[in-house]
Amino acid sequence: MFKKGLRFISYTILFTVLSIAVIGFLFLNFSPEFGGAHSTEDKERYTASGHYNEEGFFNLVPTSLDMNVDSIWATLNDYLEGVPNQRPSRPLDILKINKEEIVNNDSLTRVTWFGHSAFLLEIDDKKILLDPMLGDVPAPHPWLGEKRYYEELPISIKDMPHIDAVFISHDHYDHLDYGSIMQLNDKVDDFFVPLGVGAHFKEWGIETERIHEMNWWEDTKYKQLDIVFTPSRHFSGRGLTDRNATLWGSWIVKGIRHTIYFSGDGGYADHFKEIGQKYGPFDLAMMECGQYNQKWGQIHMMPEQTAQAAVDVKAKLLVPIHWGAFTLALHSWTDPAIRVTKKAKELNMPITTPQIGEPIIIGRKNYPISRWWEKYDQ
Repeated sequence: MFKKGLRFISYTILFTVLSIAVIGFLFLNFSPEFGGAHSTEDKERYTASGHYNEEGFFNLVPTSLDMNVDSIWATLNDYLEGVPNQRPSRPLDILKINKEEIVNNDSLTRVTWFGHSAFLLEIDDKKILLDPMLGDVPAPHPWLGEKRYYEELPISIKDMPHIDAVFISHDHYDHLDYGSIMQLNDKVDDFFVPLGVGAHFKEWGIETERIHEMNWWEDTKYKQLDIVFTPSRHFSGRGLTDRNATLWGSWIVKGIRHTIYFSGDGGYADHFKEIGQKYGPFDLAMMECGQYNQKWGQIHMMPEQTAQAAVDVKAKLLVPIHWGAFTLALHSWTDPAIRVTKKAKELNMPITTPQIGEPIIIGRKNYPISRWWEKYDQ
């Protein structure tokens, strides 16, 4: 009797392990979240870019992710322990915007933050979404991540008006969200993406003629706007085996009166000064500031570096991004805002800190500067 019971338990455990393995295999290989593969012709095209080799795309300067076995275990242990004030004490209040307000704006250059790195840019009567991760969880499955800090967006995808273009900085889940792209598809004319990211969009059924892949320092004209794709110091990947299979970077959008810079993700390096020298000054720079760790110092800026990078690109006004929506690193959720505003003041760099949904109107003397996050202190 005892042997039969032991055999039953053993079979149950084996069946459970095999079931998990099969489900994991099917998910990794058949879930559309992971995007598309790259053909031999694609890889030849990437190699011609000058930023790709047999290991994938690479940065302008040597960059290490510092993720050896010891580092991984130490980081996992840190995550299990957590840090104080990792999330707001309650859901964040947001400011709502309506469709007519966007549709009727044909003159203001306006930027509206949706949290993290997602923005609506209105410029010269064009409507552009930057890294529109508008889903609940920045992960390939809801079980694999924590939900955002607020329950509603400033405007839902369903209520959003026609969008001229979507710009993607790189293919990480907190910037490129499959569900958001699928919901936006019928509302958007064109998608501008780094080299290689087009494979994901093709896999998701988006027509090739609507996908515009760009290399670092490449420029183009789009509906009277000047577009430039510029470098960042980062990495890419959506699965277990596709690290650096696609390029990453930052975007410049130049209109008739105003020029905007969007940093994407990345560590601090000399490319910011080069961008500033070639294309600055910028009326507004949206600069990564959040989800950092000293161990990742080469691929994510610390807040003090964010302020310096804004100086480097010759920004007239800085808005810190990549915070205020998700907990993806081991710092308090308010740490980015506190530290970057302090450093910006030291550097005499004008900074704006909008609430989610609060518009920044470029060219106005008054812009959002409240310390709104303090009302969520625990």
